[in-house]
Amino acid sequence: MSIRVALNHKTHYHFDRRVSLSPHEVRLRPAPHCRTRIQSYSLRVRPANHFINWQQDPYGNYVARLVFPEPATELEVVVDVVADMTVINPFDFFVEPSAERFPFAYSPQLTKELVPFLEVEPCGPLLAAWVERFKDADRGESNFINDFLVRLNQRLQKDINYIVRLEPGVQTCEQTLQSRQGSCRDSGWLLVQLLRNFGLAARFASGYLIQLTADMKPLEGPAGPKQDFTDLHAWAEVYIPGAGWIGLDPTSGLLAGEGHIPLACTASPSSAAPVIGRTDVCESELDVSMSVTRIHEDPRVTKPYTDEQWGAIEQLGRQVDADLQAGDVRLTMGGEPTFVSIDDMEGAEWNTDALGPAKRTLAGDVLTRLKDRFAPGGLLHYGQGKWYPGESLPRWALGCYWRLDGEPVWHDPGLVADEAVSYGYSAEHAQKFVTRLAERLNLNPAFAIPAYEDVWHYLTEEQKLPVNMDPLQQDLKDPEQRRTLARLLDRGLGEVAGYVLPLRAAASPALPCSWPYKSQWISGPWPLKRGRLYLLPGDSPMGYRLPLTALPWAAPEDVEIELERDPLEGRKSSLEPARSHTRNQGATDQRQQSIPTAWAVGESARAVLRTALCVEVRQGRLHVFMPPQSYLEDYLDLVGAVEQTAAELHSPLWVEGYPPAYDPRMQSFKVTPDPGVIEVNIHPAKTWNELVSTTHILYEEARQSRLGTEKFMLDGRHTGTGGGNHVTLGGLTPADSPMLRRPDLLRSLTTYWLNHPGLSYLFSGMFVGPTSQAPRVDEARHDYLYELEIAFQHMAAKQVAGQDTPTPWLVDRLLRHLFVDLTGNTHRAEFSIDKLYSPDSAMGRLGLVEFRAFEMPPHPRMSLSQMLLLRALVAKFWNQPYQAQVVRWGTELHDRFMLPHFVAQDVKDVMWDLQAGGYPFRGEWFAPFLEFRFPRYGSVVADGIELELRQAIEPWHVLGEEAVAGATARYVDSSVERVQVKVNGMTDTRHVVTCNGRPVPLHPTGTRGEFVAGVRYKAWQPPSGLHPTIPVQSPLVFDLVDSWTGRAIGGCTYHVVHPGGRSSPSFPVNANAAEARRMARFWDYGHTPGPMTVRPEERNRDFPFTLDLRRRPESS
Repeated sequence: MSIRVALNHKTHYHFDRRVSLSPHEVRLRPAPHCRTRIQSYSLRVRPANHFINWQQDPYGNYVARLVFPEPATELEVVVDVVADMTVINPFDFFVEPSAERFPFAYSPQLTKELVPFLEVEPCGPLLAAWVERFKDADRGESNFINDFLVRLNQRLQKDINYIVRLEPGVQTCEQTLQSRQGSCRDSGWLLVQLLRNFGLAARFASGYLIQLTADMKPLEGPAGPKQDFTDLHAWAEVYIPGAGWIGLDPTSGLLAGEGHIPLACTASPSSAAPVIGRTDVCESELDVSMSVTRIHEDPRVTKPYTDEQWGAIEQLGRQVDADLQAGDVRLTMGGEPTFVSIDDMEGAEWNTDALGPAKRTLAGDVLTRLKDRFAPGGLLHYGQGKWYPGESLPRWALGCYWRLDGEPVWHDPGLVADEAVSYGYSAEHAQKFVTRLAERLNLNPAFAIPAYEDVWHYLTEEQKLPVNMDPLQQDLKDPEQRRTLARLLDRGLGEVAGYVLPLRAAASPALPCSWPYKSQWISGPWPLKRGRLYLLPGDSPMGYRLPLTALPWAAPEDVEIELERDPLEGRKSSLEPARSHTRNQGATDQRQQSIPTAWAVGESARAVLRTALCVEVRQGRLHVFMPPQSYLEDYLDLVGAVEQTAAELHSPLWVEGYPPAYDPRMQSFKVTPDPGVIEVNIHPAKTWNELVSTTHILYEEARQSRLGTEKFMLDGRHTGTGGGNHVTLGGLTPADSPMLRRPDLLRSLTTYWLNHPGLSYLFSGMFVGPTSQAPRVDEARHDYLYELEIAFQHMAAKQVAGQDTPTPWLVDRLLRHLFVDLTGNTHRAEFSIDKLYSPDSAMGRLGLVEFRAFEMPPHPRMSLSQMLLLRALVAKFWNQPYQAQVVRWGTELHDRFMLPHFVAQDVKDVMWDLQAGGYPFRGEWFAPFLEFRFPRYGSVVADGIELELRQAIEPWHVLGEEAVAGATARYVDSSVERVQVKVNGMTDTRHVVTCNGRPVPLHPTGTRGEFVAGVRYKAWQPPSGLHPTIPVQSPLVFDLVDSWTGRAIGGCTYHVVHPGGRSSPSFPVNANAAEARRMARFWDYGHTPGPMTVRPEERNRDFPFTLDLRRRPESS
């Protein structure tokens, strides 16, 4: 993620006559303690006839002493600095225990050495008053030295306004405090004096400030410069024992980072002037120009492509679109991107838990934002999602539904209740609403019956509570059951919970002339033995807790079941506009009056309805529970009646319960929770332009909701979100799906993916391997490849490649039991076909193939480049089916293809295939994925040989069951990591690369002098991990050994843990912080000193590309 910049600083004095120049001192060279990596430095001086002597001043700053033997008419000093703007963590320092808390005292020896930096100028009244005010305001605050310095710096930044002041010199502290404004020199010197008044050694720092415009504007705080900027700057540095000199910039209120390049650090500002000297008396003109230019940018997650690259990608997308249209492919692409909170990286709901306190609020925000962008007239549906074993509550599912013909489903957004508002509604409001709704549906309001919580159940639960606990005192840390009990006891168990209106559509749209029609709804009584309707215990909406088993018995053949319509069933091309429901008090359908209310024993009660609409009030808000409907027309008619009733009563509400039935005339997206993430099941796009628009809107609206796409491990490794970015391929309708019409297309994609493992591992997340949630078919399951080949043979026998098949169900039957994980789960596979043509349910026959191995790309353009690759492969294989044999990689998958070099090489082969097919893909388009998936740790050059380290992939394994809290769980072992070693310019007959003294099994790449290998090591030592007795193998010392001399001629060190022993308590907050953590672990020095004897080792036959440090060496 490095950005390399060239800073040019020109100082030009022009004199009106020839003058003598005294010896000049120039302090314009980055100081020795500069933390920013300086790649190159140049100093050019005119007149050319001069002498230069480099030296260091008493403070250790570089000084160029210039002597001019002849008079001159000008003096020009040009500085050019090439700097690597790799992020630096300004807090990456340690403090001696004696100095951890403020105030502290320096040791006598240190005090003697710091005398110039402890000298305090006479304290004026304004400075003394400022110090006292700060002490008063700071009482009770944390006295850790880090916190104290941050507060002091930020307080000064707020009190002193920054101005550009061209006058020479520095204001006194009193002048700055009186005017409450000053230049960077003034506020920097004021901070130095404040620190000294607090007993801290401080010095004045002068240097360059480089500020680069941000790739993305922040959601809050200053946006930074509009364009790249550099200038001379000043700040302060304070000396803390153990940490050394720490830079504090009072102009910004921040600590000094990679953009602060110190030139001179002195006890007083006068000694830090950039140029010091004199001339004869004359008239002079001064011209100063400064510029900063980006000369190299690695692809990074915030700016993966240049404008030129993105323009080429968009153009190719339109070309692929034209080929898809010409081939009548009818492809649509959707997906399930995932997001995490940008404010709470540590919370359990953003790491392991599916539900949490903030997740539901953020999901509601992104739901309404996306609804405003995609479906202004859409229906917001607040439903109930999946309920997995082991979870105490079912998950929620928020959906938005809209008609493709543009007609609104819900007309007035003001009638959707605000989640943050309690409207103060009660059961009386629910009764009034259900009464008015029944009248609009031409139903008898008397059929609406009140529902109550089960009094006896909750009284029994209350008796189970400890004697010293009050159930009315709610505690959010208590179990859900206790909170529910407290809520109900507070409301009163005997109070009405809501109202139930038995309801069903009177006619079926499948009958002739039944649509368009004025929907007829029927209702009826619900005879109950207990005389009242008592809900089943629980926290779900009351519509899910109806005691349906308490209704009069009916023979199975007499129970009308709302069956899902087959997605492949034909439908009318358009929907009718919604009709207006007029209230009709007293007039009800005659059929409703003839329903009996009593039955003989054994008599089937076929007339009793088994579905109902429910109205209840929760948290002061009105909720309407929709009953299941097989036909979309009925559902839309009922929603229209609900909205019209809400408009009449001016009652905003939430629609919940059963969502609309699947219908290709209706579009939708959903927002649901998953462990550690929020998942957006986005609606499919038909064209490339639509896909581009949808993806950019989704990322931006999620960001505005404070949801991001980046999450990191403690060591700075990028993990995406951890929830994936599952991509779905299908059609506008299941019958249009190219995967069902042409099963050979699925075969081509599968075979091509198996033959190019780079496609699996470049886009995957951290969790790969045979026990992952999206394993490849051939990962540790060679017999499956054999069975897969048999399935492909039968597929070819039943369908001619390149032609539509008359038996779309065959693809499901042939592949269903092969595209599974180790447990047989069809959903947990790299190619998931559980929604292709499953006989299990109507929702399993949507004609969709889901690519589940993709991790969430951090940038929308990276996501779109993934999509474009898939679209191009579909277009290519639609015209030219891929019929190569499946390659059996064996252990190479987890050896060679774990290394970024071979993954990139494999993806390059894919690019060549697509280029040969007429699609000009470029390898550079996937460079951002390589940097994202395989970040570079660092490199070192010795004797013209470059040694580079990059992160590689290491499979995680799900281990055996362990007992936890009355249940069992399976531990995912991530304690082993892998790093790639790449060498350029090496002579393999002379040089050897070792890691911790053991030879690395380097393999030639085909480029002369280039070799690659991997090193596996134990990164941490969990007690439940594999081989728990193997300690953490840190550091990794890489030596470039010259076998002719028997010594290391260079090397580097990678610290598996922080070199200073720092254990970060929190995850990195963004990519910059993550990069700083990664870079802190790499040293471009630290080879093994003295003579070295390298013992040859026999290469592992199963993993010849990898040195496994956990395994004892085997002599060759």
